[in-house]
Amino acid sequence: MGNLYSMTKGQQAIRELASIMRDLTGNLPSMPGIFPDYPAPIVRNGSEGRELALARWGMPSPVFALKGRNSDPGVTNVRNVSSPHWRRWLGPASRCVVPFTSFSENEVLPDGRRPPVWFAFDETRPLAFFAGIWTPWTSVRKVKEGETTNDVFAFLTTEPNAVVGAIHPKAMPAILTTREEIDLWMTAPIQDALALQRPLADDALVIVARGDKQDEALAA
Repeated sequence: MGNLYSMTKGQQAIRELASIMRDLTGNLPSMPGIFPDYPAPIVRNGSEGRELALARWGMPSPVFALKGRNSDPGVTNVRNVSSPHWRRWLGPASRCVVPFTSFSENEVLPDGRRPPVWFAFDETRPLAFFAGIWTPWTSVRKVKEGETTNDVFAFLTTEPNAVVGAIHPKAMPAILTTREEIDLWMTAPIQDALALQRPLADDALVIVARGDKQDEALAA
């Protein structure tokens, strides 16, 4: 994953598509470039139904990845859900969906540069969601911050479809496009929910921008 995505739709669109009961985000700005460890909106199951909240992008790293390190910036995307490290967060209480309008992968050019290539459903960047997980976690994210407690999240990845695979052959996010898929991910038994960890159809995505660290095309 290019570790960069955008969310430029208004929060009312998120509330409607994901059937939000509580919005804890305040005034949610347009986010044309969301980077690892930045706060971003997620939809999670709360005590009063689904809630829209902010969380930092990056789940806790596995212990082996932290050897010799004094901070844990987090893991932004998760592929191997059979790992015991991730299995503890696969129940509905820890599942979330992550709203987005476009995401990027880095294209490796002959001169060694790796500019972002942005993907969306079409030029209007319609709202969709990544299938994700979240948890409250106490750790040192950045040494200068010291130990902090945060809600953190990551999203699942899977094999890429043809459009994404031409740029990034290793992976693409697990993407949900309908209310039914959102409901399935948020509520179903895990064996059923994990059927959504699959690539989109090859004609589902198009390249909408290249080269910039932000996808500035703001859709209404």
